[in-house]
Amino acid sequence: MRIKLASGLLLLNLLVIALVAAITFIPDNVLRIILGIPFVLFFPGYALVVALFPGKGRMDSIERVAYSFGLSLAVVPLTALVFNYTPWGISLEPILYCVSSFTLITSVIAWVRWRRLPKGEQFVVEFHPVLPGWVGGARVRLLSIILVIVIVGGVAALGYTAAVPRVGERFTEFYILGLEGGASGYIRELAVGEEGSVILDIVNHEKAEVSYRVEVTIDGERNTEVGPVVLGDEQKWEEIIGFAPKQAGKNQKVEFWLYKNEDSEPHMKPIYLWLDVKGGS
Repeated sequence: MRIKLASGLLLLNLLVIALVAAITFIPDNVLRIILGIPFVLFFPGYALVVALFPGKGRMDSIERVAYSFGLSLAVVPLTALVFNYTPWGISLEPILYCVSSFTLITSVIAWVRWRRLPKGEQFVVEFHPVLPGWVGGARVRLLSIILVIVIVGGVAALGYTAAVPRVGERFTEFYILGLEGGASGYIRELAVGEEGSVILDIVNHEKAEVSYRVEVTIDGERNTEVGPVVLGDEQKWEEIIGFAPKQAGKNQKVEFWLYKNEDSEPHMKPIYLWLDVKGGS
């Protein structure tokens, strides 16, 4: 039995469109996994191979499939590398649309070149169902083994990534701002007993709910405390907090210490500013 699918480009692009639609409109579905594996491992490379070699005779089907996997494993990581240096970063939507566009554009180029060839010289995808076993020469057998290893390795890697997703970096943003909301305009002089203020910000990127506490010290002596402040992941807290020096002196160090949950040790190094304190009236 022989089944011909022309150059296979129409079916390939229909599957790409189906994947984009599935991810865009139904984010959580098994179809994105079923179509996502060939989308990453095969589709862009196949379109590129057909664009480069649209005619018969340059390479056989096994070689085309092997090169399709190899080129796909080059195109997708390079796309991710490029996006790593853009404002979008390595995220699903930009890479999905970029790889889809690459596949579509190379498919159009492949189709145009394929159509210009005489019918007898056009490459076609042919399926010849046969019983399992070794067929062909040593070169075909070697390519078959390499192809199986690449497919199994790629599927295993994607399966591991899906089962054990990488947890991003965990950290907390902690900073102070002047009362005008910028990284300037901090209070520099106060009198004894006079209250100074800053804007204090905490942003939780710890991938879990966290309880924060902030202790303010002046020259090592505790002055005031804020909290507990409970924030969920990616939540932000911002408030104006005050402190009042108790004794005169120049270059007094006002430090803001951040504590997480029930920890007795500070979560990070303190933020600080310098303050001149005059005697009270």
